[in-house]
Amino acid sequence: MYDIHSRTHAITEAAIHARGLHKSFGGTHVLTGVDLTVPPGTLQALLGPNGSGKTTTVRILTTLLAPDRGTAIVGGHDVTRESAAVRRSIGLTAQQATVDGLLTGRENLELFAGLYHLGRREARRRAAELLERFDLAAAADRRAATYSGGMRRRLDLAASMVAAPRILFLDEPTTGLDPRSRAELWSVIRELLAAGTTILLTTQYLEEADHLADRIAVIHTGRVVADDTPAALKRQVGSERLILRLAHAADLPRAAATLPPGDAAPHLDPDARELTLAVQSPDHLRHTLDLLHRAGIPIAQVELRTPTLDDVFFALTATTPPLTPATP
Repeated sequence: MYDIHSRTHAITEAAIHARGLHKSFGGTHVLTGVDLTVPPGTLQALLGPNGSGKTTTVRILTTLLAPDRGTAIVGGHDVTRESAAVRRSIGLTAQQATVDGLLTGRENLELFAGLYHLGRREARRRAAELLERFDLAAAADRRAATYSGGMRRRLDLAASMVAAPRILFLDEPTTGLDPRSRAELWSVIRELLAAGTTILLTTQYLEEADHLADRIAVIHTGRVVADDTPAALKRQVGSERLILRLAHAADLPRAAATLPPGDAAPHLDPDARELTLAVQSPDHLRHTLDLLHRAGIPIAQVELRTPTLDDVFFALTATTPPLTPATP
């Protein structure tokens, strides 16, 4: 039986709760009904192709944009009617670094502390604490322009934590970082999560979401098309993935057309000459290879592996039509 009181309690307790978010720009639908619920103290990853609506969703949830329709509650406050209260409870690390390269790391953090109306003594104390926490103490009095990319992103993240927010939004925080810097930032994010911070992370790196997220929501053409744990999402695309490297890339379309009509559409990679599809059973595997053999399609290499988030991503975003102009 549906319990409206339980549902209302769950919404109240959620750190982030959005329902039916719509947003259009220049006559084009960008969000077409985003639903999202993030429990306190968890990390929710938001994945999607470029232009799918990830950043627009974050901008609405952080009060930087108003939705055309729909509602969003962040930290117990409505993003439209109580935007000031929302901003007091959140931190945001945007895609572009917000630190001032002409200021030192310490000066940047003290500047942000002033924006949050912390007193001078408290600003100095908080800056010193964050510089130590984010492994920047040795470079505290160097200008941020001299920092490496990883150091600047850590400083940017530290700036978003000046007011000790309960909820943190990270919009592609590791884009452009080298593997070592990315791993260092992952460690910082895990520490914040362990301390009870709720985190909404958008990322282009599926491996990042797999390593960090409690749940992953896949957004495509303006709406959430899946939302579950990483393990559950992988199970949705089949028990194993069959990767066939063909002898000739030109055979890929014919190979895809040879597969049984009931099979999910395979992913084709012309550059690698590869066709990837879900395999449901050993009989399915044998039948697929037999069909390609009888069609005279030469196969150079066969690989069988368990599903990854790449498989989930391709499966969920390959079948939905692209964004279309809004009707007047």
